[in-house]
Amino acid sequence: MTKVAVFGTGSWGTTFAMLLAEAGNEVTLWGRRRGLVEAIDRDHVNPDYLPGVPLPPALRATTDPARALDGADFVVLAVPSQMLRPNLIAWREHIPHKAVLVSLMKGIELGTTKRMSEVIREVAEVPEERVAVVSGPNLAKEIAHRQPAATVVACTDESVAERLQAACHLPPWFRPYTNPDVVGVELGGAVKNVIALAVGVSAGMGMGDNVSAMLITRGLAEISRLGAALGADPHTFAGLAGMGDLVATCTSPLSRNRTFGENLGRGMTLAEVVAATKQTAEGVKSCESVLELAGKHDVEMPITEVVVGVVHDGMSPSEAGTLLMSRSPKPERYGV
Repeated sequence: MTKVAVFGTGSWGTTFAMLLAEAGNEVTLWGRRRGLVEAIDRDHVNPDYLPGVPLPPALRATTDPARALDGADFVVLAVPSQMLRPNLIAWREHIPHKAVLVSLMKGIELGTTKRMSEVIREVAEVPEERVAVVSGPNLAKEIAHRQPAATVVACTDESVAERLQAACHLPPWFRPYTNPDVVGVELGGAVKNVIALAVGVSAGMGMGDNVSAMLITRGLAEISRLGAALGADPHTFAGLAGMGDLVATCTSPLSRNRTFGENLGRGMTLAEVVAATKQTAEGVKSCESVLELAGKHDVEMPITEVVVGVVHDGMSPSEAGTLLMSRSPKPERYGV
């Protein structure tokens, strides 16, 4: 039996642990808060993030990282992206020598502009073939309620990707696809959060579907340009980890980043929205690191730029809209 440690008791970490357990793996979920961990381990519920969703009795939970990691074949990381480095430093001595580290996180690290797989490789000192990424249109609450979904499992080693694919394949409602393009899959997952903030702001301002469609389409162009500069496979952005994830995150009321943007568009201050948001909206912090990464590679990302302006620099949503629409059009074909 495959043994899996999942770090992070938020909605996606818990949901992924749930489907791994239901797929027949031995799964231990790690969390920091004792009360929540005890509820998961004893009562088989996560009252804070998945209230009313029964968890498999076989799913165990602990606050002890060494216990969770003991003998693990896969180590799944589902903590906020900006907290990965300090957490992984604390855990790395307990990670089994041959374990594959799996990132569920969708962000770019502040200060270093590194993708999560790069942070994992650096901190845990593991080769790229021992790091995998899971990304796609994976709204946790829908999956927790057994609604059909698909995802992408990316690793440079095809055999590792196939092992992880087998571990999390749960017919008929969860289907993973493999992809060797780790760079593209991670960029799609990280930058779509920034675009969702922009779509949310426009919706909060009362803008219609034309604006949303424009932002989603032009947002995909920004993601693709950055991906091309970093050597990603352009086909990735037309798939689940690109367009699929972007559409779900930009349009769903379950999307934390879209909801965060909507509240900003309605006139709430950043502090007010942060106080009202129970879970991490990754795009709020990652927008700065995405823009910095783009600058390093001379890639223009105007939507990302105005999102940074609204979220961090005091720009009003109306100013952001005016700035975007008044940009001189480039001679790009087909509006892409």
